[in-house]
Amino acid sequence: MNSSLTQRVSAEFLGTFWLTFGGCGSAVLAAAFPQLGIAFAGVALAFGLTVLTGVYALGPISGGHFNPAVTIGLWAGGRTPSIYVVPYVVAQVAGAIAAAAVLYVIASGKPDFVLGGFASNGYGALSPGHYSLQSALMIEVLLTFFFVLIIHGATAPFAPAGFAGIAIGLALTLIHLVSIPVTNTSVNPARSTGPALFAGGEYIAQLWLFWAAPIAGGVIAGLVSRVLYKETR
Repeated sequence: MNSSLTQRVSAEFLGTFWLTFGGCGSAVLAAAFPQLGIAFAGVALAFGLTVLTGVYALGPISGGHFNPAVTIGLWAGGRTPSIYVVPYVVAQVAGAIAAAAVLYVIASGKPDFVLGGFASNGYGALSPGHYSLQSALMIEVLLTFFFVLIIHGATAPFAPAGFAGIAIGLALTLIHLVSIPVTNTSVNPARSTGPALFAGGEYIAQLWLFWAAPIAGGVIAGLVSRVLYKETR
C-alpha cells in the first residue's frame, strides 16, 4: 500500500463509522422491531457484513483495521508500523463517535424513542444476560484474541489471496453470535466508545473494560502470531 497518512486515517475513519453505524444501527433500529425484528442473529450478521464490506472497500488503502485492538494487535505482531498506531486509533474512535451521533439523530426521530443502552456494552446489571465482570473480561479477551489471530492468519503471505475479508467478516459474525448475551459484544474499543458516550452514566463508567480487555486480547494474539507464523514470515 502506497497510501498517504491522510488517505489511511480517512479510510480508518470511514470504515469504523460504517462498522459502528451498521452494527449498532441494526441493534438500535431493527433488532426489536415489532414482530419483524432481526434479533441477535441479525445483529451478529450486520456486524460481520460491515467489516467484510469495509475490508474490501477500504482495506487496500489502510489495511482495514477499523478497531484499536486490531491495530495494536497487528503492531504487536510486527505487521503494523508504530507510526500508524496513534493516528489509526484516533481516526477509529472519531469514526465511531460520528456514527453514534448520526444514529442518535435518526433513532430519535421515532415518536416513542427511548435511548436506553443505545447498543452499548456492559457487565453486571448492564449485561443483556446480567453476566459478571469476570465473565465479561474473560470473553472479551478470549474472543478478541481469536479475532486478531484470524486476521493475522487470513492476511499472511501464505494465505489464499482475496479471501481475507470473508474470513474476517465471518469471524466477527460468530463472535457476536456467542457473546451478545454476555457483553453486547465489544472486541472493539472504538465501537464501544461511540454508543457509550450517548448512553452515558453507568455505561461510560464501565467503558474501561471494553478498552482493556480487547487490547489485551489483541496484544496476546500479536505475540502468539510471531511464534505461530514465524517460519512463514
